[in-house]
Amino acid sequence: MSAQSADDRAHRVHVSAPAGVVYALTADAVKWPLFFTPSVHVEQLEFDGERERLRVWCLIDGELKSWTAWRHLDPVRRTVEFRQELPSSPFHSLHGVFTVRSEGPHDSELELRYDFSASGGRPGETERLVAITEGNARSELANLKAVAERWTRLDELTLTFEDSVHIKGPAELVYDFLYRAADWPELVPHVTRVDLTEDVPGVQHMTMETLTEYGAHSTDSVRICFPHAERIVYKDTATSPLVQAHTGEWSVVPDERGVTVIAQHTVVLSDSADVVTSVLGEHADLAHARQYVREALGRNCQVLLTHAKTHAESAVRML
Repeated sequence: MSAQSADDRAHRVHVSAPAGVVYALTADAVKWPLFFTPSVHVEQLEFDGERERLRVWCLIDGELKSWTAWRHLDPVRRTVEFRQELPSSPFHSLHGVFTVRSEGPHDSELELRYDFSASGGRPGETERLVAITEGNARSELANLKAVAERWTRLDELTLTFEDSVHIKGPAELVYDFLYRAADWPELVPHVTRVDLTEDVPGVQHMTMETLTEYGAHSTDSVRICFPHAERIVYKDTATSPLVQAHTGEWSVVPDERGVTVIAQHTVVLSDSADVVTSVLGEHADLAHARQYVREALGRNCQVLLTHAKTHAESAVRML
């Protein structure tokens, strides 16, 4: 099958942040799901200090796509070159480079150049992919700019934590409880509704409604399930006003007495004072938002962990 090529394309954006900061954010692909709306999950498969191999899951035109990619990181030149190893259809190849140029101690330019080819066949396929990649390129640069320009506050805005429980039961039953989230309304009191679809095995699109002290709350998320590793990673695609981004992972870790179930969360909070006060009251600030989000997510997770424990331990007893 022939491949149709797109010409070399370039996008640039001015960033009011030091070049070193912009480069560091560009190089840390594992954190991209926190900052890029389409990016759902990134795993680093290999890294030798300069070259890394990544597995990427990303929403493209509303559909979750996955591919592996090689990247070459050059902190001296401040470039990140990338090439898709196994492109996601209908891409035949995709290659590009991010370049960060200093424009002073507190300013820089971020450039993205790329080219791709599309598998021949459908009329207008190349034009459609040009529109998609152009939109994604502009979105990536805009997101990087927005994050980099808040670099002095990123530690304050980012919240990472985990909760866990030990269960005297088999890993398979625990994972099954976490995987079968569509059954949660029958098992978990604060979950009132779950709409879950799994058109591709292991990829779940889920809308969940819960009851909180502030009333009903709805979240949309994409979940990627790894049954052999007994892990489920997810990203909320619709979040509460206090939260700009939320990624998480359920992992089941066996030991000689059963399993430990770990619920991990990473959250980027809204930096809008108006949003915080509208939700938590006129005297609330970012510290109150951090505490509220930590307690709310932790409380809901602890309820799920408790029910996972009951589910597994009531089915089988391990001494």
